[in-house]
Amino acid sequence: MKVTPYQVYCEYLALKSHFSNKNYDYFKYNKKVRASLQSFYKRKDRYFFEKTSRKYKDEEIVNFLVANFVESTSVNRVWIGEIISSGERTYSDWTKRQQSLTYLFKEQSNELLSNNELENLFSCSKGHPTILKRFLGGDISLETFVIYDRIFSFRKKFDKKLKDPVWETVSLKIQKYSPFLQIDIFKFKKILRDLVDE
Repeated sequence: MKVTPYQVYCEYLALKSHFSNKNYDYFKYNKKVRASLQSFYKRKDRYFFEKTSRKYKDEEIVNFLVANFVESTSVNRVWIGEIISSGERTYSDWTKRQQSLTYLFKEQSNELLSNNELENLFSCSKGHPTILKRFLGGDISLETFVIYDRIFSFRKKFDKKLKDPVWETVSLKIQKYSPFLQIDIFKFKKILRDLVDE
């Protein structure tokens, strides 16, 4: 059965809450939100949800919305107009990254390790660690950053050491995005091990 525009609206609200609210978990709460059909029909932008429900397959709708929320610098301020104007391009870029994840991870890790020892990437002794600086500078993708956290579990250690709004925003993004990244972590560990052993 095709997803209705109202269901797309509910997905949008659930994912917006997931990415912006520390206490809301899309998976734990089974994407439940308080949104009535009446409130949906009162929205002036409901045509966007109607268009999205027609354009994308059911399983693509979540990915489309996730792609747009993770690319946003401030999820709280994401409004539907932003997704309407640049959402398709954002989703296309995100899809390309998913399809070339192994290649991207290998290339970006190669670059990361060319001037650094692996353990030095995570040192907080002089403020922001190298891996965070490289992510903020756009040298590594959010996906590569999340994979490194899956391998080394550095996020919680950084949470204790780094008390600044920049890290807090990034930390929340890693935490919220990680469950959507379906990867074989052993494959990425092997890629990293091979690079370190070269």
